[in-house]
Amino acid sequence: MANTKEIKNRIKSVQDTQKITDAMYLISSTKLRRAKSDLDKTKPYFDGIRSEIKRFMRTADKEIENRYLFPPNDAELPPGGYACLVVTADKGLAGAYNQNAIKEAMKFKEENPDTLYFVIGEYGRHYFRRHGIPYEESFLYTAADPSLSSARRISSLLLDYYDKGRINKVFIVYTDMKNSLSYEAVSERLIPFHREHFERANENEKPVQYKEFEFYPSLETVLNTAIESYICGYIYSALVDSFCAEQNARMTAMSAASDNAQELVDSLRVKYNRVRQGSITQEITEVSAGARAQKKKSREEIS
Repeated sequence: MANTKEIKNRIKSVQDTQKITDAMYLISSTKLRRAKSDLDKTKPYFDGIRSEIKRFMRTADKEIENRYLFPPNDAELPPGGYACLVVTADKGLAGAYNQNAIKEAMKFKEENPDTLYFVIGEYGRHYFRRHGIPYEESFLYTAADPSLSSARRISSLLLDYYDKGRINKVFIVYTDMKNSLSYEAVSERLIPFHREHFERANENEKPVQYKEFEFYPSLETVLNTAIESYICGYIYSALVDSFCAEQNARMTAMSAASDNAQELVDSLRVKYNRVRQGSITQEITEVSAGARAQKKKSREEIS
């Protein structure tokens, strides 16, 4: 059985670990609040872009043809590859957050073995390297501290691949934080869009009669610019949403770790008290036995 010194050292070790998990919980909660604030500040701008694209669809006097939209008759796209943008974290200790995103991304490999992967986050890149799955090596973006500038660079690279015909569909796998208690890894088609993506109206939205637009230099140029900005905003919102889900998952994991550490400390303290009490009892017994032996020896010497 362990002695009191070993148990005290064990308690101190667990308490030191608990301090780390508590600190990580606080750091993640701060990052989560900041990321949500940044997203709330930029969301109205990209919602406005989507509204304007919807107006283009409604007011244009001819069928809109655009490389970022499916053909009007939903004809088959020209042959080409699939691309998948996978958003993971840079590190673990976040529960099943990374595993769920990887599992969702691997569905594309089963259905489309030639899928070209673009991976954000060191955890995902490590997984792909370890399993021998090829991905775009030059696409080394961090998942921490998502920003509009990084979203612009990512969207620019993906659109370059798309415009050159190397890929004809781009999907994005990220983690959607539905609320503070639940999150889910989802896959969405980034481009091309179906027209209904912009044309459908909200249930409570009242029909509005728009005036005719005059597009300069052309409808295609204006629409391309608006859609490219919208794609950038879509990617940015996915990065921030994933980052929020990561921090939320890490908070949950660290909270559980701190609770488990506290339970272990309480158990060790009970064990420590028992060992200490046993040690004291043994010392008292030894002293009492020694005293009785000494007393007996003294009586024998007198007699």
